[in-house]
Amino acid sequence: MHKRMEVPAKTILLNEGDVSRRSFIIEKGCLRVWFNNNGKDTTFQFFFENEGLASLESFRKNIPGMFTIETIEPCVIYVLEKKDYETIMLTLSKEADFMNEMVNVLVERQLHYMREFLSFIRDTPQQRYLNLLKEKPQLIRRVPQHYIASYLGITTVHLSRIKNKLLKGKS
Repeated sequence: MHKRMEVPAKTILLNEGDVSRRSFIIEKGCLRVWFNNNGKDTTFQFFFENEGLASLESFRKNIPGMFTIETIEPCVIYVLEKKDYETIMLTLSKEADFMNEMVNVLVERQLHYMREFLSFIRDTPQQRYLNLLKEKPQLIRRVPQHYIASYLGITTVHLSRIKNKLLKGKS
């Protein structure tokens, strides 16, 4: 039921404001999730190999999505169309193990967003960058700096200053 696709970098998989009819699982590559913040594109999530994503509220409720999903690197993804998803859910919803796993995935996603939200309130941009270095080094290696700066809520100039300060601190 999943359709395997090879997708070039900088491909929009879902536009903000469109109703989502597909979910994605990443075999290879990196995707970012962003929204238009008063004319400025603001990144708020990255996804890598073996992770799945969708504009869940849009996918489930047939309402316009709140964000854009875009490839950063050339990707190999599996696409699940909504009609196939609904068929799978009808079949598997009777399986307790499957439903427990679905709940676990949703709880983990919720915890992730809660941690991100609290970090944005509590931590400085430098601390958030240090957290990325520690917790998600692949993100620092693979994602362009302007997306990382956007994710941290700062300019690329501010990110450069943070990196230089950290480098000088190691000397």
